[in-house]
Amino acid sequence: MSMENPLWGAPRIHGELLKLGFELAQSSVAKYMVKRRGPPSQGWRTFLRNHAPDVAAMDLFVVPTIGFDLLYAFVIIRLDRRDLVLINITRNPTAEWVARRITEAFPWDEAPKYLIRDRDRIYG
Repeated sequence: MSMENPLWGAPRIHGELLKLGFELAQSSVAKYMVKRRGPPSQGWRTFLRNHAPDVAAMDLFVVPTIGFDLLYAFVIIRLDRRDLVLINITRNPTAEWVARRITEAFPWDEAPKYLIRDRDRIYG
């Protein structure tokens, strides 16, 4: 089972064997698992170092004013140099407004391959 599912660890295989009616300890499963061949996959830090030139991040957040009004700030940052690409503020953000800011921030030859965002509904 460990050869057919190399990403499964001992706890997962132990659980599957229990579902099939085999009662054995998790340590026994770990003892007889096939050892992983080859180097482990790259870590998060290595991934970011390799892909940082192709990644930008954006966020839309609320900024309360001194008069208790709400403004919405939109920020786009490039991760490779940590430079701000765009900062913009509006009272009423719409999906069209956000799309326009993104197209203004990245000309065709400078568009990032990956754009990180949160799950806000404003992005469409």
